[in-house]
Amino acid sequence: MVKAVAVLKSDTANGTIYFYQEGDNPLKVTGELRGLKPGLHGFHIHEFGDNTNGCMSAGPHFNPGKNEHGGPTDSERHAGDLGNVEANAEGVAKVNITDKQVSLSGPNNIIGRTIVVHADPDDLGKGGHELSKTTGNAGGRLACAVIGLASPN
Repeated sequence: MVKAVAVLKSDTANGTIYFYQEGDNPLKVTGELRGLKPGLHGFHIHEFGDNTNGCMSAGPHFNPGKNEHGGPTDSERHAGDLGNVEANAEGVAKVNITDKQVSLSGPNNIIGRTIVVHADPDDLGKGGHELSKTTGNAGGRLACAVIGLASPN
């Protein structure tokens, strides 16, 4: 089993996200984010593990297939399109995602890339906004972290 972790911290939101993968099985993404406004928030893996200019230097969504933006169950999507997380009335989002397009090894390896939680809902490429097919019109980047290898324990 390969494990990775990302610790997100910002002035508004923070949390810890864990990534687990056993062999060729789908990637499991779990964790908790706090400090969000209640409702849906776009949740994406971005191309670069560079946070030197905050979350902006993480670049665009991880998209090795050069596809249009979509939802996590769409056949046409960026590999890094994980959809939305939903924060409850207290601003806490429990993350529990299984994804087949990204992994912790091989060509769609996400270790060393950045996970980002956005200010607004991801419209999954279906919103009709000019940004729908590139970013899901998910708004600003609230918090981010580079995904790194986790201790095997």
